[in-house]
Amino acid sequence: MTDQPGFIFTILAFLLVIGPLIFVHELGHYFAGRLCGVKADAFSIGFGREIMGYTDSRGTRWKLGWIPMGGYVKFAGDMNPASVPDPEWLNLPPEERAKTFQAKGVWQRFFIVAAGPVTNFVVAIGIFMAFFAAYGQPRTPAVVAAVQEQGPAANAGLRIGDRVTAIEGRQVDTFDEMADIIRFRPNEKLRVDYVRAGRANVAWMTTGVDVERDRFGNEFRKGLIGVMSGQPRIEPVPLLQLPGAAVKQTFHIVRTMIDTLGQIISGRRSVKELGGPIKIAQVSGQQASLGWMNVAMLMALISINLGFINLLPIPMLDGGHLAFYLYEGVVRRPVPEKAMEWAFRSGLAVLLSFMIFVTLNDILSLGAWERLAGLIG
Repeated sequence: MTDQPGFIFTILAFLLVIGPLIFVHELGHYFAGRLCGVKADAFSIGFGREIMGYTDSRGTRWKLGWIPMGGYVKFAGDMNPASVPDPEWLNLPPEERAKTFQAKGVWQRFFIVAAGPVTNFVVAIGIFMAFFAAYGQPRTPAVVAAVQEQGPAANAGLRIGDRVTAIEGRQVDTFDEMADIIRFRPNEKLRVDYVRAGRANVAWMTTGVDVERDRFGNEFRKGLIGVMSGQPRIEPVPLLQLPGAAVKQTFHIVRTMIDTLGQIISGRRSVKELGGPIKIAQVSGQQASLGWMNVAMLMALISINLGFINLLPIPMLDGGHLAFYLYEGVVRRPVPEKAMEWAFRSGLAVLLSFMIFVTLNDILSLGAWERLAGLIG
């Protein structure tokens, strides 16, 4: 039996989690634009018809749209939220044209666009810094304290006292780092570097698979090798080391995301594990029911996801714009207008297809089709 939160609670939790993250993402664009002298005509959280808003002294319209899936900053000279240039911008008076996005140099435009995703990473780093400052950081050594009989590690020759130094070439310093790498590689052959009595050794093993179910009924496939750590150790993080520790944690999560995406593309992990807005809403409600600490950690993870996804070189996303600006900066001329038009069309098609797919995936994961079939037949 699962203990699922109510529908209204789930929706409110979703808005509480996703709303501030969209806001700070767009705020990154907004402040970078102001720093470069670009006027913002509109700052919107959500798309579609305006629900409410106001115009500030700078002439920026701050508003809420009725579709809460994203947001945008419309800079002066933009025709639409995708920053397509308005052909009339050249007819503006010189002092107004100087405040448009198109009038700025390529690297200023690059800076303005990159500021949104970067802000999402900064938010996650700030959350991790707060957690490490309040509770310390897990620093349990990656030393094997127990080995499961006939488990992958035992069959590969690992013994009690061995210290794991790297997995698949990735250095590990703590048992948690080692466990995180293995957890996302169920049923995969891994190279494990370890030290025994001062001598470096290498072992090859295929991870086992453990299917776990949480209190809400969600299932997770996790990799394991059959080892246990010693006494958990939590160490305080000195103030000056907090930024470095938080950046390292953020980088670790990004690498895990890249690994997982590669597993899905290569077919080693099911596409059913991809989640969309419905899944995010469901998880938001579940984590909110467990307390504010879980919500804060979820916000950090989603913020990293927003930053990472927006940096993908897909037209319509920030990463697509950045790719165009890199091209312009290298070859000293903009991307041909016809090529950009086709790129944006294909990018829109890709994004819409992906959104439809993950939404259907969410519906299937909730068992909606099975319930509908039961009602029909």
